Amino acid sequence: MRSAYQYRLRLTKKQVVELDRWLDMLSHQYNYLLADRFNWYEQNRCSVNSCPLVCHLPELRENPDYFSQKRTLPGLKKDRPWYADLHAHVLQDCVKRVDLAFKRWLKGDSKGKRSGRPRFKGKGRYRSLTFPSLGKDPIKGNQLKLPKFGWVKMIYHRPIPEGFKIKTATVTKKADGIYITLSVQDDTVPNIIPVDQISSPIGIDMGLKSFLIKSDGSEIEIPQYYRKAQKRLKKIQKAVSRSRKGSNNRKKAVTKLGVAHKKVADTRKDFHFKTAKKLLDEHDLVAHEKLNIKGLAKTKLAKSVLDAGWGQFLSILSVKAVRVAWPTALNAGLITKAVNPRNTSQNCSNCGTKVPKELKDRIHSCPHCGFTADRDVNAAINILNLAVGRPVRSKACRITVRVASGKAR
Repeated sequence: MRSAYQYRLRLTKKQVVELDRWLDMLSHQYNYLLADRFNWYEQNRCSVNSCPLVCHLPELRENPDYFSQKRTLPGLKKDRPWYADLHAHVLQDCVKRVDLAFKRWLKGDSKGKRSGRPRFKGKGRYRSLTFPSLGKDPIKGNQLKLPKFGWVKMIYHRPIPEGFKIKTATVTKKADGIYITLSVQDDTVPNIIPVDQISSPIGIDMGLKSFLIKSDGSEIEIPQYYRKAQKRLKKIQKAVSRSRKGSNNRKKAVTKLGVAHKKVADTRKDFHFKTAKKLLDEHDLVAHEKLNIKGLAKTKLAKSVLDAGWGQFLSILSVKAVRVAWPTALNAGLITKAVNPRNTSQNCSNCGTKVPKELKDRIHSCPHCGFTADRDVNAAINILNLAVGRPVRSKACRITVRVASGKAR
């Protein structure tokens, strides 16, 4: 299983200059290789599926692929000796990025979804480089050895557990500093808890009024980090718009804006991690909706949906359920299950009868069995029942079920 550990680097001024030089060389090479792909595509494609008897075709050449472009790297180092300062694996990773970007444009990913036309990297747009392999025991204290770059100092706030192998290292320039992401691999296989041995399952309903409501009736408030920071972001964005392009003041304003946006993203991600940890500490099965977040992000509620960050939270929850890494990596083997959200808000969680209601109706009141509950709590119970495959009578269900006479049962 792969995990990612991210640390902040404390580079010297000389190392920062060297890193910028590496990124500048890689951006030039990326643009050259991408232009070579585009040239081949324009010269070899045809708008019709047949040719006349007499035609004048240009001299065709083979399609440049990952392997053919990688074979040009030794010649590159001979023609431009300064490229010999780059590690060979870092250059090969640049070729790999071009290959992936071009293939996703023409053929699409594993699901067949195509991305947009790849763009050339302008100045400062190539912000990361990857070392596909590191030496043996690259970490000593708070120092990390990068091949052909040397020892760098990092804030080693979370040690990598024993038995984990460091596979790759990616150095990234962000708005507030330089970070390194270590991809580590653990070969142990966690033991998943069987469904029939689950003792404390819970269903959650994601929302915009509350971040999530659990099937036991408790809820977690939605923080709305972006909306709270909008006033400050607007002020900084105005400074960027009013400054002259290419000026130092504009560069400072752009950096300040990037730091402000990153702070919003970091606080949201921290909230997601803490919320996921709390759920997994208290429950061994978490059932949630299988949401179409991309579709919801195209509605009038797009800003609120993206501010909540449901996709990031559910991704963190599913990964941490299998292996919880707080404070050390231990086999958790917990379960997260996504269910179809269809009619979870309409059906009664007590008797199963469909009770139609509009979005403005926040209380579920079943005329058939007398069950009354909050609309989101009723949906969370339905989600839990679908995940477990049987009705689960929660504490909230016992409290809120009422008969027509008004007596609780």
